[in-house]
Amino acid sequence: MSISDLRQSYENAPRLNRSDLADSPFDQFQAWFQQAIDAKIMEPNAMTLATVGPDGTPDARVVLLKDADKRGFNFYTNYLSAKANQISHAPTVSLVFYWDVLFRQVRIRGAITKVDRAEADAYWQTRPRASQLGAIASHQSAVLENRAELEAAFEGAAQRFPDNQPIPLPDDWGGYRVIPSTIEFWQGQRSRLHDRLVYVRDAEGWQVKRLAP
Repeated sequence: MSISDLRQSYENAPRLNRSDLADSPFDQFQAWFQQAIDAKIMEPNAMTLATVGPDGTPDARVVLLKDADKRGFNFYTNYLSAKANQISHAPTVSLVFYWDVLFRQVRIRGAITKVDRAEADAYWQTRPRASQLGAIASHQSAVLENRAELEAAFEGAAQRFPDNQPIPLPDDWGGYRVIPSTIEFWQGQRSRLHDRLVYVRDAEGWQVKRLAP
């Protein structure tokens, strides 16, 4: 089978009309996100984060959404990572959610800022202990000699924090919030006549525009 044979027809995909949308893009996102959960999509909170490096080169990777409300979209990471360095250089980013079973994607563009320390610590306390140890052990994006080096660092972190000892939030770990300026909802359609409706923030609030596919 060739790549061209993988084309989807988007049969029976629902239409997306302006009248279908909530007044708030955040409410619309929550509705679609719940439908993605109900469709049993694996990790519906997985999103592609696109950044730009100091040399102007774009970069992208999949991260996990951990909170979404009217303030924006949150994820957590190491503040010494490659993505954090890129964000520091160019604090505007793009997010993409793709839910294949529903023939849908959501594209978000906007400014990005760090989550305050108290909010990051509250999330940190909900993480599994092994994930906390992993965050401490990994100097994210640093070059490793081999896998054994990483596993040894994990064991070292486990020894530093016995099972009965709380693990504090590391100084170099925390969250980011993407504050959107545009949020586009894309619904696949037959004949590639896809529905694209985008919320654009202006001085008066959110305006909705239909885009050609």
